[in-house]
Amino acid sequence: MQSFDDAYEVCNCKNVTVRDIKKVISYKNCNLGKIQELTNAGTECRFCLMKETDFGKIKKKVYCKDILNDYIRRIDG
Repeated sequence: MQSFDDAYEVCNCKNVTVRDIKKVISYKNCNLGKIQELTNAGTECRFCLMKETDFGKIKKKVYCKDILNDYIRRIDG
């Protein structure tokens, strides 16, 4: 995953940033559901969850799933 500014808004519907998502993914057993529960990202239009659910005209540059997977790769090292 390319580097994104922590202020980049991943979820425009709920104004959730990369920083907000990074805060919650450090919790044990974090998954997309937990990200949604704790940040409300992806609970409205769902375009920000993953590339496969992005049916918007303007595609997101990074998705919740990308950020989560990047974190998992780094801790599994």
